[in-house]
Amino acid sequence: MKSSLPTVAILAGGLGTRLRPLTGQIPKAMVDVNGRPFVAHQLELLRERCVTRVVICAGFLGQQIADYVEDGRRFGLDVRYSFDGPMLLGTGGAIRKALPLLGPSFFTLYGDSYLTCDYSAVFEAFQNSDKTTLMTVFRNNKQWDKSNVCFSQGTIFDYSKQRRTPEMMYIDYGLSVFRRAAFETIPPDRPVDLAEIFENLLRRGQLAGFEVPERFYEVGTPHGLEDFAHYLFKPRPGVM
Repeated sequence: MKSSLPTVAILAGGLGTRLRPLTGQIPKAMVDVNGRPFVAHQLELLRERCVTRVVICAGFLGQQIADYVEDGRRFGLDVRYSFDGPMLLGTGGAIRKALPLLGPSFFTLYGDSYLTCDYSAVFEAFQNSDKTTLMTVFRNNKQWDKSNVCFSQGTIFDYSKQRRTPEMMYIDYGLSVFRRAAFETIPPDRPVDLAEIFENLLRRGQLAGFEVPERFYEVGTPHGLEDFAHYLFKPRPGVM
């Protein structure tokens, strides 16, 4: 039996503007997918992947998530919360604020992503690297979203969400592992995007890469939401 994994920080503080009007009064995590809020599907998948502890980094309408998930016991998880406060902190700033809840190393996962990869294999690759951070990548070939990573033979050579190049055939899959040192130099309560942190880590030679074979699902767009709803109807290995 696989042992439990480090805490997963779910980044669920965004405004969900691409899903308006669905997200006018609810956060993306609470969008209905086949009769249940998306966060329920996401938490159940994490438990199936041997995760036991989750910290939800919440912002816009985040109390709705806490009211629904509560302490996570009914999902077989220990769930805690870190709220942005009066100012949205962005994905990087939200992790910085949550550090006291996360431990020496931890996963991060976007709040609109459903990622079926082997989390134990990802963490093992992180432990075997000498880097501060590991980013999972998927050979997207610009199919499901714009590719933003140049990756070859286990190494990330380039990453940018703004500056795309023809060599970028991979995409940031959405699951990463960090040592807390990657965030400790960021001033508390400063808004910062996770992409900026990844780019700085890559420049410093502190960003490892790990390729996953499974495609990602997301509910951040109307098309992604429909695609994921169809996926749930299909039989899935390891899901009873």
